[in-house]
Amino acid sequence: MQPGTSSRIPVAVFDYDGTCISGQSGKLISTWLLKRGELSPHATLGLVWWGARYKFHLPYRQEHSRELIFHDLEDLSTSEIDALMVEFHNEVLMPLYRQRAAEEIALRHEQGCSTVIISATFDPIAREAALLLGADGYVATQMEQDASGNYTGNVSGSVVAGKAKVQAACAWADKTLGPNRWSLAYAYGDHHSDIELLSAARHPTAVSPGPTLRRAARTYGWPIVDWEAS
Repeated sequence: MQPGTSSRIPVAVFDYDGTCISGQSGKLISTWLLKRGELSPHATLGLVWWGARYKFHLPYRQEHSRELIFHDLEDLSTSEIDALMVEFHNEVLMPLYRQRAAEEIALRHEQGCSTVIISATFDPIAREAALLLGADGYVATQMEQDASGNYTGNVSGSVVAGKAKVQAACAWADKTLGPNRWSLAYAYGDHHSDIELLSAARHPTAVSPGPTLRRAARTYGWPIVDWEAS
């Protein structure tokens, strides 16, 4: 991204959890899988401990929570796991979508923006989100597959969170629109881990933010909106 981007295609980036939906898909899918008997006690305790460290800003490894879930699903085929993710999306996440998110994506389209969902959630979930919201694309956390196409239980690359969201947005735009043909015009996020993404955009917006992001938004003069009430 370079100064003087008036002739470039504007890109609008939307965080997913807590921004496009009212809730956190990682926590929700853990609860859902537990109720279905898909999670072991070991994985459940590991996820509770991971969630506590995440909540209180303590050191944690982003990949760990995803790998706990996928290692418990290792007896399922890739297609079965993907179908399970879609079932979860349709059953649990569908009622949590914020109408204002869809309206904002539509508005940015009308203004000539390319729109993309950037999320730490699992790829099959983000794919459904992009289709439902009418976004032009998405980037989400990929799980590793072996030579036979089966999930190994490990994260492929890195979780799309924090600074990785900026990198993911840039990589998507370069691939989709072409290097030096776009600019990061808008970014929307709800969590303190979205600060780097919001800082990279010309027009950042804090959406129903948590306390840490709310303070940062006030410090930087970023707009704060409440999509929960929309």
